[in-house]
Parts: sequence; C-alpha cells; structure tokens
Amino acid sequence: MENRFNQVELITHLFMNKLKRRKFLQTVSGFTVAAGMANFPTLAARNKLPFNEQNRFKLSLNAYSFNELLRKGLTNLELVMDFCAAEQFDAIDITGYYFPGYPAVPSDEYIFKLKRKAHQLGLEISGTGIRNDFGDSDKSKRAAEIALIKNWIEVAAKLGAPVIRIFTAEAITPGYSWQTMADWIVADIKECVAYGRQFGVIVAVQNHNDFIKTAEQMTYIIQKVASEWFGLVSDTGSYVTEEPYSEIAKTANYAVNWQIKEKINYLGENRDMDLEKIFTILKASTYRGYLPIETLTPGDPFQIVPPFLKKVNTAMKKIMGNNY
Repeated sequence: MENRFNQVELITHLFMNKLKRRKFLQTVSGFTVAAGMANFPTLAARNKLPFNEQNRFKLSLNAYSFNELLRKGLTNLELVMDFCAAEQFDAIDITGYYFPGYPAVPSDEYIFKLKRKAHQLGLEISGTGIRNDFGDSDKSKRAAEIALIKNWIEVAAKLGAPVIRIFTAEAITPGYSWQTMADWIVADIKECVAYGRQFGVIVAVQNHNDFIKTAEQMTYIIQKVASEWFGLVSDTGSYVTEEPYSEIAKTANYAVNWQIKEKINYLGENRDMDLEKIFTILKASTYRGYLPIETLTPGDPFQIVPPFLKKVNTAMKKIMGNNY
C-alpha cells in the first residue's frame, strides 16, 4: 500500500493528467474574510436577500475525506493540497486533526509553509476545524475546551481561514436536560465568538447528529448566541429526521460554511444524497461562498473523491446555470 502513495509518483500522476490549469480565482487580497462576512447579515435580514447570479459558490475539499490515510501517515496535507489543485478545487478545508502535534497548535513555520503552498497552487483555505466537547457539567473542564478553541482561532487567523468549525457536545449528559445544557453551551460559545471576532475568524458549529439533531435545536443555539461572527457549518448528512432536506432548508440561511456529503440520514438509514435538491436549497438561501465536499466511503480517497466531485459539479451547473 505504501507504493500506492509514493509522493513522487502521486504528484507526477496527478499533474500529468491535469494539464489544464484551474480557472483564475476572482479574488483579491483580504477577500477571504470579506466573502464569509457577506454571507452573514443580521438575523432579521437573512431571509430577505435575493439570489444574485453574480455571486458564486466555490468548491472546496474537506481534508477529512483523507482521514484514514492522514492519520496513518500514508499521505500528508501537502499531497492532499496537490491533489486539490490537480482536481481543480477552488479551496481546501484543512482540519486541525492533521497538523503535527494536534491538539497542540502547530508552529508558525508549519502554518506559513501550508499557507504559502496553497498560494502557489492557487488554492484558498476555506476553513479549519477542531474537536471539542462542551458536554461536561464541570465548568473548569469546559474552560479547557474554550482555551483549545481560542488557541486554534489564532491558527485559523494565521492560515487566513475565514471560519473555524467547532461542536457543541457529544451527547446529553446524564442528569441534565437538553435545555439546561444548551444554555451553558451558548455561554461557552459566546466567549469563543468574542475571541474569534478579535482575530477576524467566524466561529461555526456543525450539526453532527450528536447534541444537535434537528433544525429547531440548531436554530435555538444560533439565535441565542446572536452574533455576526457565529454561524452554522451545514452538515448535509447529519440531521436525523423523517425529512432531512427540509431541516437543511430551515437552517440554510444561518450557514457560514457547508459540508456536502455523499449520503443523507433518514432516521438512521443512509441514502444517496440528492445533490440537485441540495443546490436548489442553496440557490434559495442567502449563503454564498465555499462548499466543501466530504467523502466517507471506505477505500482510496484519491479514487473516490473525483467522481463525487464530478457529480457535485454536474448538479451545481444544472441548478445554478452555465456560469458554473
């Protein structure tokens, strides 16, 4: 298996088969954060913004698609970035788990090395993310989670990532109601969001079929935090209801980033994602910006990601028009 991921062979294979350079990104210095904030009007205004054909979506790859290979050391972030450029992604979401020494923050030297490489490849960095858990009733333990998020907010700022992805809690803590936990989670998130604002980084919670399972629950958290520096990472595969597409639509206007997945969850039954429905929801929403895709199918992501990317591009073009 090691031969399969030989670095020289991989890079040669990717770039020999991708002679056409990716389209020129219509961006200028500083646009990354501005694009994110353009998606985040006041709560009252979110449902009033019309679709504008001139505002474009950009496809990104969530590095979690390479989770197993990255964790086993069979590939690395730089090779995944090479892959993204060769496949003509606009951006990459560099999940924090894959930085050396995580959860400790990486050195500035390493951060800037990745940032420079992304620039050389013509890739934007659409976001990063970490794993936290605000489910413990012990406030001092949650304080350690807040400190973790603050440290990685600084990493996101150095990367130039507009959004950092966090979580609420892994489950409901025994002896506590959802409402009680939600209120302390909101307080914890508010502290993180205030810190993110200082560094120009939007803090975003992912609905992940954990503490957050429905659009109603997600909306409660969003509205209680009530900050333009906070929003949703809309995980298309993780609302667990009888009609998950309607749940996605209910919270689409709160999104500051997305995860477009291969499968969608119907009360525990995974079905193929209807990408045309997803792009219809996106088109009707106020969101414009990065659309990271994430593949979870077991196997070789170097082979699995490209056909899914093709499906995503086909659906996007059909719903959004020939500009894509």
